[in-house]
Amino acid sequence: MTAGEYGGVGPYLEVGPPAWLLGPLQPLVDDPAVTDVLVNGADSVWIDRGAGLESVAVELGGEGAVRALAVRLAAAAGRRLDESRPWVDARLPDGVRLHAVVPPVSPAGTHVSLRMLRPGRFDLAALEAAGSLPAGWNRWLAAVVASRAAFLVTGGTGAGKTTLLAALLSLVPARERLVLVEDVGELHPVHRHVVRLEARHANVEGRGEVTLADLTRQALRMRPDRLVVGECRGPEVRDLLAALNTGHAGGCATMHANAAAEVPARLEALASTAGMSPAAVAAQAAAAFDLVLHVRRERSRRYLAEIGMVTRAASGSLLVRRAATWAGAGNVAYDDEVWAGLMGMLGLPEPP
Repeated sequence: MTAGEYGGVGPYLEVGPPAWLLGPLQPLVDDPAVTDVLVNGADSVWIDRGAGLESVAVELGGEGAVRALAVRLAAAAGRRLDESRPWVDARLPDGVRLHAVVPPVSPAGTHVSLRMLRPGRFDLAALEAAGSLPAGWNRWLAAVVASRAAFLVTGGTGAGKTTLLAALLSLVPARERLVLVEDVGELHPVHRHVVRLEARHANVEGRGEVTLADLTRQALRMRPDRLVVGECRGPEVRDLLAALNTGHAGGCATMHANAAAEVPARLEALASTAGMSPAAVAAQAAAAFDLVLHVRRERSRRYLAEIGMVTRAASGSLLVRRAATWAGAGNVAYDDEVWAGLMGMLGLPEPP
């Protein structure tokens, strides 16, 4: 396994919608190296084989054909795509992630984005072999799970948040019950007791919406040993913080952020949509989360770049202190004081 095979959206399953759905895009989806297919109107198709985006020549048949393709894919996912509902974010049969947007929202034409879940399951050993973890970090990452520490996995789109989280959840003891809350199901940990809850968009009449916040509240009534929110991006942060402060140890989530140090500001911004003040966020988040694991993507490289401990500053504001940083190659830079505190929390007093 090479670093280029690590697509950042796993762990991967063997998937693919029926060939007739995808038309001229089918050969690209069938290519095991391709993780993303991006259609920008009728004359521009890009793919990602693990080394960044590259343009490919595909005859799509004009804007009308591209729009018909997008509408067909949306219908296969049980969604509507037209002028009154000009975008769709869904999962196709067997797991391909679909996003599409049509005019007038996209004046240049119909845009379609596909993300594939590829064969193979990544555990921590496989991630280390792929160059996504520094040598020796498997032991303390396993201790994070075993100690029931609560953590956030952060990073940009396609950086590998879901892959790392799934690998960690696969280490949860088999006797424990995982309840996963996601907007679109992408987490597939190797575990015998997994309950999945997925959000639902409103219908064309504006009814029937089920939000992540709704599902997070319901998950708490399902006797979770580990509550997992696939991606925090709105008011559900309030319910997750409440859960982790009321006896639900070992919970975790993913969240978009540019760096571990920016997580407090990101949490405040998301929690503000639920009416929480910065002071309330700081108090609850410091008690709820122990760690931040920040992943980064640089072209074909996806790796765990920063480890941070969640704490509060003397002023009372939320703070993430960096325990270790890694550039994806070479030696790890440690903050001796913070790392020692982390190892002590995990019961691993040995130095790195």
